[in-house]
Amino acid sequence: MFYFLEILGTLAFAFSGALAGFNKRMDVFGIFVIAFVTAMGGGMLRDMLIGNTPVVWMKDLTYLFIIALGAFTAIIFRKKLMYLRKSLFLFDTIGLGIFTIIGIEKGIEAGLNPVVCITLGTMTACFGGVVRDILCNDIPVIFRKEIYATICILGGIVFFILKEINLTNDLIYLFTSSLIIIIRLVVVIKKWRLPRIT
Repeated sequence: MFYFLEILGTLAFAFSGALAGFNKRMDVFGIFVIAFVTAMGGGMLRDMLIGNTPVVWMKDLTYLFIIALGAFTAIIFRKKLMYLRKSLFLFDTIGLGIFTIIGIEKGIEAGLNPVVCITLGTMTACFGGVVRDILCNDIPVIFRKEIYATICILGGIVFFILKEINLTNDLIYLFTSSLIIIIRLVVVIKKWRLPRIT
C-alpha cells in the first residue's frame, strides 16, 4: 500500500507540474523539468535532511519513469486537460494528501519525534509545489492565498491520533490522505483563507 501511494502521489504531482508548464507556455523540456521538480522536490529535501542519500529517485528509477509517463500523458491529452480548468488543482490536491503520509512515514522510519515527522510530511507535500511556482515565476501558493500547509499539519496530527488507537497502517494511510484531500477541497470551495497582516 505504501509503495502504491508513493507511485500514485508521484504521478499526481507530475501531472500537476506538467499542467503548470503548459499554463506558462513552456517547451517540452521545460514541462519535463517542472513535472520532475514538482514530483521530487519535497522528497529530495526530506531525504537530504534525514541523511537518506542517494535520494529516492537515484535508487529507484521507477520514479523517473512515472514522472515521464505523467508528463507524456499530460502532453498527449493537453487539449482535453486544459479544458478542465480544475485539473491542476485536482492533481495537486491528490499529491498533497499522499505525500504528507509518505513524509511522515519516512520520519517514523528514521526514528524521529512525531513533531519532526509532521514537519517532514508537510515539507514533502509542499516543497515541490513551492519550487514549481518559483520556476514558473509565481508567488508560491503556500505563501499567498490558500490554506495549504496547515492542512498537512492537521492531517499529520490525525495520523498520530489514529496510530494511538492501533488502526492498521493501510487504514491510517487511506483515512489521513482522504481527509487532507477533502479538507482542501472544502477550503477552496468555501474560499477560506488564513488572516493576513495589513
